[in-house]
Amino acid sequence: LELSLVQEKASLEAMKTITEQKERELNEKNALLESQRNELSSKNSELDSKTAKVAELQAILNAKDSAMNALKSKVSEALSGFEGNGLSVTQKEGKVYVSLDEKLLFKSGKWDVDPKGQEALKNLASVLENNQDVNITIEGHTDDLAYSGNGNIQDNWDLSTKRATSIVKIILANSQINPARLIASGRSCYLPVDDAKTAEARAKNRRTEIILTPKLDILYEITK
Repeated sequence: LELSLVQEKASLEAMKTITEQKERELNEKNALLESQRNELSSKNSELDSKTAKVAELQAILNAKDSAMNALKSKVSEALSGFEGNGLSVTQKEGKVYVSLDEKLLFKSGKWDVDPKGQEALKNLASVLENNQDVNITIEGHTDDLAYSGNGNIQDNWDLSTKRATSIVKIILANSQINPARLIASGRSCYLPVDDAKTAEARAKNRRTEIILTPKLDILYEITK
């Protein structure tokens, strides 16, 4: 009888040990599960935050696109008398491009803007003055023939830059546009629209492009 009691006690102790072991394992698994739930909750919160940020960015981009569409319409309306006569207004990659042929603005090798070109620039300046969320880059472009002038202008780099700054000065003289919005850039002959070595191609390449770009400061702030 005593042996039977000893064996039963030993059996109960063994069962207790096993039960305690199982309980510890269960607690460990529950702790791991809770940790995984917390991690999943954190990731879901992070995903929700990113989704909200993407939605906000998309809304801003859509608003910018709508604003640039409206700006293109206003620019086209202001320059309607010039489009097709050495001037074109296009929209691509979220920007508005006003391209002006040399014949509308300058005499060959010169950088003083002709009266007809000044009229177009004044009309454009009045539109840009009322659209303050747009930065303005003026790019001068030449053909690939070497500049044959003299004085302070040495080559096509000088000529393209001088033409760009001439246009900047006309825009500023005929508007209240903040000069910080303007960039004058000379591209010389290195960004042609037509690579052919013909008179027609070179005439296309001698141009000035006014590039209107929406300010995206708020996007940079959101993406920080």
